Amino acid sequence: MSIIAKIAEIENEMARTQRNKATAHHLGLLKARLAKLRRELITPKGGSGGGTGEGFDVAKTGDARIGFVGFPSVGKSTLLSNLAGVYSEVAAYEFTTLTTVPGVIRYKGAKIQLLDLPGIIEGAKDGKGRGRQVIAVARTCNLILIVLDVLKPLGHKKLIEHELEGFGIRLNKQPPNIGFKKKDKGGINFTATCAQSELDAETVKSILAEYKIHNADITLRSDSTADDLIDVVEGNRVYIPCIYVLNKIDQISIEELDIIYKVPHCVPISAHHRWNFDDLLERMWDYLKLVRIYTKPKGQLPDYTSPVVLPDQRTSVEDFCLKIHKNLIKEFKYALVWGSSVKHNPQKVGKDHVLEDEDVIQLVKK
Repeated sequence: MSIIAKIAEIENEMARTQRNKATAHHLGLLKARLAKLRRELITPKGGSGGGTGEGFDVAKTGDARIGFVGFPSVGKSTLLSNLAGVYSEVAAYEFTTLTTVPGVIRYKGAKIQLLDLPGIIEGAKDGKGRGRQVIAVARTCNLILIVLDVLKPLGHKKLIEHELEGFGIRLNKQPPNIGFKKKDKGGINFTATCAQSELDAETVKSILAEYKIHNADITLRSDSTADDLIDVVEGNRVYIPCIYVLNKIDQISIEELDIIYKVPHCVPISAHHRWNFDDLLERMWDYLKLVRIYTKPKGQLPDYTSPVVLPDQRTSVEDFCLKIHKNLIKEFKYALVWGSSVKHNPQKVGKDHVLEDEDVIQLVKK
C-alpha cells in the first residue's frame, strides 16, 4: 500500500469513529500514526531521492521574509508587482507563476523580502502539483499572507489551512505548553499541573508507544489535546503568524466590506487598483514584530536612515553586535543607549541589556 492510501484509510477510520471518552484513546493512536505517515511523505525514507524542484528556494535577504500563499489566479502576482515593483508574470489564466518570484520592499527602514509562491492546489501536502516545494518554502517565512478571492474566500481558506497544517505549519498559534524530555530508563513519568479534558496517562503512553518512546518525562502545563502532544513529540512544527488578504474588493458592495472587516487577522485589498495597501503594510509590520535600532558613531548625530533590524525575541546588545559582525562582541567594552529601554539618557549598559524599538546605541570598544 502506498503512503497516501494508508493516510486515506486512517482518515476514513477517524471519520467513522464516534468521539467520546471511550474512543479518545483510539483516536489519539490514529492521530499519532497519521502524523508519522505525513512526516514520511514530506521527507521520504532511504536514499537521497529525486532532486528538488529547480530554482525553487530563494536565498534569504533582508530582515524578514513574507510568503504569499494562495490558489492559482487570486492575484498574488499582481499584489507583488504593485507592492514591490517587481515584474512577476501576470495573466488571466491559472498557474501563471511556476517558480518562486522574489521581491524586496523597504518599509520603516527594514528590508522585507516578499515571495510570490506558485498556486497551491488541493492535495499539495500529499505531494500533488508543486505543492510540496511551495509549502517547504513557506515554512522558512516569518509571516505568511494567505491571498484569497473575496468572492469565494471561506472554502479556500479552510483548504489552504488544512494543507499547511498537514505540513507542520501552525498559523497564528503559540507552541503548546508541554514539557517533553526523553530519558534512558524509568518509564513514562506523567504529570499534569491542571485539569485535562482529553489526555490521560493511558492515552499519553499509547501515543508515545506509537513513536517507540518508553522512557520520558511529560509535563502538561495547560489543557492540551492529543494533537498538541504529537506536535511536541514530532518536534518539527513551525509557528508562523498569518494574515488573510482578501483581494478583488472592487467587486463587492460596501455592506459586505463592513462584514469582512470584522474577521480576525483579515485585510481586504484590491491589488489591481492598489486600494488599502497602507493598511496591509501596517498590519504586516505589526505581525512581523521587528525592532529597529539606530546606530550613533562617536561625536556624530544618530543615523536614522538605515536602522539595524532585529527579530522580536532576540534584541539584546549582544544580538545587535552579532548582527553587525561576529568579531564585534570580542572587542565590546560597554554600550551607551538612548531610548525607552533605559532609565537615563544616555545609559551605560552591558551586553545582556535588552533593547527596544527605535533605541539609539553607541558601542565602546576595548
